Amino acid sequence: MPTVKDVARHAGVSVGTVSKVLSEDQTVKVALRERVLQAVTDLNYRPNMAARALRTNKFNIIGLVVPDITNPFFAQLALNIETEAARRGHTVMLTNSHDDTVTEGRQIAALLDRSPRGLIVAACNDTSAKLESSEVRVLSLDRRFHSFPLVSTDHADGSAKVATYLISLGHQRLAYLAGPQDTEVGRQRLAGFVRQFEVHNAQNAALQLEIHNGQFDFHSGEILARKLLLQSEAERPTAIAAASDQMAIGVLRAARDMGISVPQSVSVVGFDDTTLASLVVPRLTTVAQPTEKLAKKAVERVLDESSSPLEDVLLEGSLVIRESTARKLPAGHSS
Repeated sequence: MPTVKDVARHAGVSVGTVSKVLSEDQTVKVALRERVLQAVTDLNYRPNMAARALRTNKFNIIGLVVPDITNPFFAQLALNIETEAARRGHTVMLTNSHDDTVTEGRQIAALLDRSPRGLIVAACNDTSAKLESSEVRVLSLDRRFHSFPLVSTDHADGSAKVATYLISLGHQRLAYLAGPQDTEVGRQRLAGFVRQFEVHNAQNAALQLEIHNGQFDFHSGEILARKLLLQSEAERPTAIAAASDQMAIGVLRAARDMGISVPQSVSVVGFDDTTLASLVVPRLTTVAQPTEKLAKKAVERVLDESSSPLEDVLLEGSLVIRESTARKLPAGHSS
């Protein structure tokens, strides 16, 4: 089995230089780093991670806590984080808090006991278990974890895009199905939609908006949609925007069961652009979160100890137009 001395000899460098490269020391010149990495590949060298952890008191592990791994968005995000971490020579230790703050606190404590290089948390809600202090760098992802810096999509901007798009299609009676308001992401998505609606409403007083609060899941979307769609055709909204794809798919299911066609009678928009969004029928118009960019930025921030972790990073989401939305035809006009 090759040793670090063998790698140094093969690369024509000192053992100290090899150690610096394996520890991701950025002071090593690029040419030397490439020689060492090539030697590592040539010799199929595998560093002793346990021994290194004893020296540095940290393992090459990133802790990741998500609120609901059954949510396709968090599943995709976790996959992207694992891929980016592996590219940087790290392993991800994933835990699922089940949207429960007690479980979340217990899992965070267990992860910190394993001396990870960093901890990434997508929090349950604003009352997440308090973390008094930690020598490990902690980062919020998508959902704010206390006052720790956040890497996230600009949720308010994404929802504003939805409001503008639906109104541009001629819809005047709109409904918004909000996510839980004890989460910053739920509040931001609602606020962005409402603010943009009010901008258009100042120019067109005929616009109407109903807001209903729920959870980010299929069941919540279906229950809220049934209440909205039970209204008479003259009163019910012609467009429904949901705070997540899961909620929007719940709306699609309710509309189908009630014999209400989408998008002919009601347009539906989600948020996240999970894999299900392009699989359901009709395919769902939604706001795509840049999960690969979010994962890359989160791993970068949590591992790069030379960078300042104090500022939030907001990435722009994009509106993906599919078959669940259509222009509102004038009354009496048939398609």
